[in-house]
Amino acid sequence: METDLSDLHWFKSSASAAGNCVEVAHLPGGGVAVRDSKDRGKAPHVFARAEWEAFLVGAKNGEFDLPLAR
Repeated sequence: METDLSDLHWFKSSASAAGNCVEVAHLPGGGVAVRDSKDRGKAPHVFARAEWEAFLVGAKNGEFDLPLAR
């Protein structure tokens, strides 16, 4: 069963640059939908609650940081 994404409340970080970010919407049941703020016509990526929580933990722990230049 697909989730109806038509009536979601989308938001982005207040620290984001104008037009260059992603938007997030909370789904019933704790999931999250993510879309590109520059191309809202494309289908958003939908993540289950556990997937989103794992991503947030990884981001906070620096798992996606670029290596420092030497």
